[in-house]
Amino acid sequence: MKNENVKFILKRVLVVAIAIYVIYTFFSQQKSLNMYKADEQYYLEQIAQEEEKKEELNKTKANINSKDYIEEIARDKLNMYLPNEKVYIDINK
Repeated sequence: MKNENVKFILKRVLVVAIAIYVIYTFFSQQKSLNMYKADEQYYLEQIAQEEEKKEELNKTKANINSKDYIEEIARDKLNMYLPNEKVYIDINK
């Protein structure tokens, strides 16, 4: 009878230990999954931003040889203007 009680207690302890391990593993994996979902959202936002940049660069690439684009760059970046063109400077800048 004593041997049966020991076996019964050992079985219960083993079942409780397995249950605790399963619960711990579940919560640990859930925490990891939540972290991976947050990372996924971050990377999806990064991809969207890079797609927008790519689209803008493709538009620029298509217009790079146009006369209007060249004039715009010459005015904005190089401070070059057409002859007899009036230039107004904003002194509030």
